[in-house]
Amino acid sequence: MSDEPTPAEDLNALIARVDPDRWLSSRFIVDPTARDDVVALYAYDHELARAPRIASNPLLGEVRLTWWREVLDEIFEGRPVRRHPTAQALAVAVERRSLPRAPLEAMIDARYRELDPAPLDAHEALAWAQSSGGEAAALALAVLDPGSPRDAAMAAGAAWALARRAADEPQLKNEVGRLMRKARDGARQVSAEGFPALAHAVFAPGRARGRPPSRLLSRMRIVWAVARGRL
Repeated sequence: MSDEPTPAEDLNALIARVDPDRWLSSRFIVDPTARDDVVALYAYDHELARAPRIASNPLLGEVRLTWWREVLDEIFEGRPVRRHPTAQALAVAVERRSLPRAPLEAMIDARYRELDPAPLDAHEALAWAQSSGGEAAALALAVLDPGSPRDAAMAAGAAWALARRAADEPQLKNEVGRLMRKARDGARQVSAEGFPALAHAVFAPGRARGRPPSRLLSRMRIVWAVARGRL
């Protein structure tokens, strides 16, 4: 038997390193296949988020985002998917869970706004958060429990995404609070199986204040949230 890591293990290690909040949440997904599919969604979101950051100019950023739109073309048209770990894992998740294209497309569209150096106003920031972190959480919930209400995941994921900007853009903190109230109300309607798709929102208030928790406190918070089914 080979000791080489599998593609799923590679993506899991990536998300553990670059996205510890959502990685911790995914540890509470009991079904390993579902966990792999959710991690694939987070890896896809990570790749989209990288495109504006690492591109030396907006045109190159657009090229990178177009590359991922072409990946969606391959997935949804049933064509061979290019040999990229995240692209192939996403293709498996889409097929296995019958995930729709529209939210995956919206996640790409959200990143185009980041190619513009002009600051986001409050309305733009909310739309960006909903189409990035919100859609990712809603898709994760669709993997874990398709019957749970999508709005709760959207609010939770958007609160978490917006909080990561709010530390440097304090005018967004009130919106983070509003989204968290909506997420907390909606979380009561989410099953225990689906709750890990929302659980990372517990970190939003601290991140909005620029005070991310220590690793130990992060683990304690997420365990407590999952045990109670409350954000």
